Amino acid sequence: MSRVSLEGQVAVVTGAARGVGEQLARKLSARGARVALVGLEPDELARVAASLHEDAAHWHADVTDHEAMTQVAREVKARFGKADIVVANAGVAAGGPFAGSDPAVWRRVVDVNLVGSAVTGRAFLPVLAESRGYLLQVASLAAMAPAPLMSAYCASKAGVEAYAHCLRGEVAHKGVRVGVAYLSWTDTDMVRGADAYEAMREMRQRLPWPANRTYPLGPAADRLVDGIERRAAHVYGQGWLRLMQGARGWLPGLLALGAQREMRRYEPRIADMREGLVGAGGAADEKERTGRSTA
Repeated sequence: MSRVSLEGQVAVVTGAARGVGEQLARKLSARGARVALVGLEPDELARVAASLHEDAAHWHADVTDHEAMTQVAREVKARFGKADIVVANAGVAAGGPFAGSDPAVWRRVVDVNLVGSAVTGRAFLPVLAESRGYLLQVASLAAMAPAPLMSAYCASKAGVEAYAHCLRGEVAHKGVRVGVAYLSWTDTDMVRGADAYEAMREMRQRLPWPANRTYPLGPAADRLVDGIERRAAHVYGQGWLRLMQGARGWLPGLLALGAQREMRRYEPRIADMREGLVGAGGAADEKERTGRSTA
């Protein structure tokens, strides 16, 4: 597939303060793109922006806020003159049994991961139509293989996958391409935050190879950037995920069978799991919402 040079292109990355978003911003910049970083941590965003190779700027915004993201899209165009690439990466996660979960936390995961992605797309589609650009929606292995103790995250990632597939057909005639990125367990604050729960870490390590590994962030981000250059419809942070597409029809049933055994083993240890979003990104989201509620 032909590649589009990133030299001089303008890329918008949400959730860019850390993890996958930060790495994508760095690698896009290293290939010549000017980068607009969006997220909830102004100091971290400023740090990343100041360290990039090419011109960069950052915006403090909650991706679930339609008015804020619409304003960001306007300001990105005013600052850079266009937007060629948008990576809808912002995401949060929470773990634990669904029956005992905090409804507000469960809904926040869906709001950020699914609704926030749609808000991002809605805000930037007019600019992408002008540039005949590319939207990359970050999904997950969780979209293909729903696992116990991850109901909100799996539901949200299955949702963004379906949303992006729908959108692809709606905007192709305008010259806008849409891709979906899939990642397995990758070494980020989010995954490390989930691994802080011993039972969840052990359950993940008992998954069949290669799903039981944590993969380095750098090579996964390189694969995503390669996909952006190709304007690919599907991008895989780990190569083996491509093979999962053909097996996804029977994966939910197979996982459910295995989960019966695992839940009997681990249920006593997960009953008292702390509720809340995991990792440093989750803490930043909770801090942002607490600050708004007390303002």
